[in-house]
Amino acid sequence: MDPQRMFGMTPWVRRLLVANLLVFLCQKTVLVDPRFQVIFGFQPLSAVERPWTFVTYMFLHGGLLHLAFNMLALFMFGPPVEERMGGRPFLTFYGLCGLGGAAFSFLLVQLRPVDHPIVGASAAIYGVLLAFAWAWPDQPIYVFPFPAPIPAKWLVTFAVAISLMLALLDVSSGVAHLAHLGGFATAFLYLKAADWRLAQAERQVRRTAQPSVVVQSARTAGGGDASRKRRPPAERENAAAAEIDRVLDKISARGIESLTPAERKFLSETSRKMRGNP
Repeated sequence: MDPQRMFGMTPWVRRLLVANLLVFLCQKTVLVDPRFQVIFGFQPLSAVERPWTFVTYMFLHGGLLHLAFNMLALFMFGPPVEERMGGRPFLTFYGLCGLGGAAFSFLLVQLRPVDHPIVGASAAIYGVLLAFAWAWPDQPIYVFPFPAPIPAKWLVTFAVAISLMLALLDVSSGVAHLAHLGGFATAFLYLKAADWRLAQAERQVRRTAQPSVVVQSARTAGGGDASRKRRPPAERENAAAAEIDRVLDKISARGIESLTPAERKFLSETSRKMRGNP
């Protein structure tokens, strides 16, 4: 089942927003000592001594505008991405993009020792932006002050090109451009791998699916209720085969990207069972 929205936000988007807002409030009221940012912000040259900063830096922000930009982007693009991926995969994806931004900065700074402190969720947000454009490349996005909407794919391309140019020119201005690029690269690899695994699963199911194949998923796209468990074996077999046909027909008609998280899970589980894996 898709995540339920509250105030336009899906569960993990809402929790991430609240967590970032609370940490920023603490930064400005209770934890105003500069040492707080030193201890929990990410500094590439000293990151080995503070490994927790690979994660904690994502929840710190350098100012109100920095926080507002990241949270606005998360509010706008996060809910549809979470609905498409599912709650836990979305959180994993968000965290990996943030880690990727820190790791990319850590590796490149070893080649050119410049220890700019890095804070903010921007690396993870760049990953979310790419995931949105990946799923809906032609979705029009209104960006002030442009009078006409910009397709999502061009908006993301422009944002990445700017970060790449500023990183090459070594223009810091307090912005961690390397982290942006690391988050984007991590998201690209994650999404490519997910699409490849799903395409492999589709090919496996198409090769081996037959009316007589016994395939029982833990949960089909409609969910696994108690009445389904009480069905006779032949009826369960027919229901599973019908569900396989429905998912494959949907892929043929609308593309593999049209599958819901439950349908993606069903396809992966079916492929794994057909290969004889538990």
